[in-house]
Amino acid sequence: MRRRLLPWLLAAVTGAALFTAPPVTAAPPDGTAPGAQTPPDDVYRPVRGPSAPADYRYAQKALPGEGLPRHAYDRAAGEAARLPAVGGPWKSVGPTNIGGRVVSLALDPKRADTLYAAAASGGLWRSTDAGATFHSVWPDHLTQAMGAVAAAPDGTLYAGTGEPNPGGGSITYEGTGLYRSTDGGAHWTRIGLRDSGAISAITVDPANPRRVYVAAAGSLYNGGGDRGVYRSEDGGATWDRLLAGENAYTGATEIAVDGDRLYAVLWDHRRRPGLRTYGGVGSGVFRSTDDGRTWQRLGGGLPPRGEGVGRIGLAVSGDRLYALVNRTSGPFEGFYASSDGGDSWTRTPDDAALSSSQSSFGWWFGKVWADPADADHVHVAGVALLTTRDAGRTWSADATSIHVDHHAMVWDPRRPGRVYLGNDGGVYRSDARGDGGWVKSRHQPYTQLYSAAITPQDPSRISGGAQDNGSLRSWGSPDGGFDEYLGGDGEENLIDPADKNNVFACYQYGNCFRSTDGGDTLTYFANATTYERRNWFTPVVFDPRNPRILYYGSEVLNRSTDGGVTWRPISPDLTGGPGDDPVYPNYGTITSVAPAGDGRTVYVGTDDGRVWVTRDLGESWTKLAENRPWVTRVIVDEQNPNRVWTTHSGYRSGSPSAHVYGSVDGGRHWRDLSGNLPQAPVNDLVAARGGILYAATDQGVFTSFTGGGHWFRLGRGMPSVPVDDLEYDAGRARLVAATFGRGFYELRAW
Repeated sequence: MRRRLLPWLLAAVTGAALFTAPPVTAAPPDGTAPGAQTPPDDVYRPVRGPSAPADYRYAQKALPGEGLPRHAYDRAAGEAARLPAVGGPWKSVGPTNIGGRVVSLALDPKRADTLYAAAASGGLWRSTDAGATFHSVWPDHLTQAMGAVAAAPDGTLYAGTGEPNPGGGSITYEGTGLYRSTDGGAHWTRIGLRDSGAISAITVDPANPRRVYVAAAGSLYNGGGDRGVYRSEDGGATWDRLLAGENAYTGATEIAVDGDRLYAVLWDHRRRPGLRTYGGVGSGVFRSTDDGRTWQRLGGGLPPRGEGVGRIGLAVSGDRLYALVNRTSGPFEGFYASSDGGDSWTRTPDDAALSSSQSSFGWWFGKVWADPADADHVHVAGVALLTTRDAGRTWSADATSIHVDHHAMVWDPRRPGRVYLGNDGGVYRSDARGDGGWVKSRHQPYTQLYSAAITPQDPSRISGGAQDNGSLRSWGSPDGGFDEYLGGDGEENLIDPADKNNVFACYQYGNCFRSTDGGDTLTYFANATTYERRNWFTPVVFDPRNPRILYYGSEVLNRSTDGGVTWRPISPDLTGGPGDDPVYPNYGTITSVAPAGDGRTVYVGTDDGRVWVTRDLGESWTKLAENRPWVTRVIVDEQNPNRVWTTHSGYRSGSPSAHVYGSVDGGRHWRDLSGNLPQAPVNDLVAARGGILYAATDQGVFTSFTGGGHWFRLGRGMPSVPVDDLEYDAGRARLVAATFGRGFYELRAW
């Protein structure tokens, strides 16, 4: 989540009071967009328990009681690839200037100013101009979920798939092993560790380019598999596991080579419905002094083995070692230094900046980097980038000149003082050893999007919500690129079909704003709605007959007739209640709203699988379905209020549950329309002219010409990336897709 809104989010947890601010023309202290109003005191209600960045995405896709089946995403990808394709090419339409989460970086040893960046759910990218611009060097048909990239001294590239930072949306998508390229990314070969789930680090022996070490974090959801520390002596043809974990959920997150000494970090981590355990007795720092034949857990001042030891970041610079330790529950535990190769450790002085940088989710980061030219100069990943110049005695934080949430760093040996940084905003370069002077890449098209919005008035106008990059718009930026006009994790965005300057934007948990000038000034309105619980992605929709009428879903349905200024509830609680999930505190919410064209009928779907309808604007409600997976979308034929469809998330594990239902009698009877769709969540559905359906799924976009049941892959040229939202301009027969990792795509439909 966008930590520039951290004061607001802390208020959500603690119930702390917030002040009311008038409209402003410059960015206010909390970092919201210019023109935004700070929410008043009563905006927030205390939430129960911790909340993780984009954690709702896991709760959405895991069926209650089942979790995520092993290799579910990979199997679904194979099913999608086997379907015949129809339609024309998909075209990438940006953003190129925003960026997205980068989890690993590597420098090309043969080419100056050439850098590789692994995007969390956007594939692998190369820059040949010192990070100014990037282009893809990863096959579109392979998983786009990445964990690590490394370059051998001879130029061979190694890429590990599956993101190792749990809590983020793309962690839902596990990897398919390790890949190798000998031609700069033009061609790739899978070379093993198929069941590694996520690969966190790759290290190539600088003296032997065919000796490769891999830290395999393992599946977050299923025990066993290829996890631990592995080594290949033949460039990846064969692998030996050097270090196994203590239990089935212990994986490796770091591997460092210092001559015959090897250092590794192991980490217990597991996620299933109702449980998040990101630490345990298997977590620790390990060392081998005999080239990996035997290992010892390092103590000597480090926290002892125990259930409370969470993710650990490690940096090795000769005999100087640093370890960042977080607790299983997420907060910072301590920063430790060793000057004797790890025999003994000293906990450095407490520092408020260092501690707060980990917030309550230190497992999101877990990285430490030592300057190769000065072992006292160290950077630590966190919400802010933390820097010490005196080996951990004092710290400074940078949360203003660069995007927050840091994951990757690499020094350029050819350019003294040059360092590259990867975070949730993409790639940055500093020529001042990372002590400021950061310059952001100007072309990096791997943004993770949750939503899209278009208007028939102007096809050049696209907006949407992005993970950790706020609400974006294709207008308003002086350089012609996309502009972030509201911070946070961007969620629902709307553009009035009758007035393109009348826009709406939200960040997480239904904190929504309206604007009448295209987003230049924003007015907070969510406090006018009725709610006890609101989904991470709270639905806000226009009435199809009159965009002055809007609907907003919390646990009740709210309606506005004056463009979102005032609201009133028109339903009781339509969910089964908040439940008792200790991880996802806002369970029991409306997730989709579909008003019909008759002005009276409204359908509603919930995160606990219920579907409701009112045919008298809320005077009475009828439950049409329950016990389905999470309802991702309800849509209704604007001309026929009895023709309705629902779509559902959740990877199936032997479950007969459908992903698409249709009804022609107002929900009295339903038909399973899933047919030959891949066994993957369906995130959105569009009903076009002539009975054509378009389905946005975790495996791309599919179409049916027969109203469902028999589906084709739609279009060519879209990478194998989840599509979260699909918008349709009927007048131009144009589809715009919001992908989670590769930005917006559009296609000429029918």
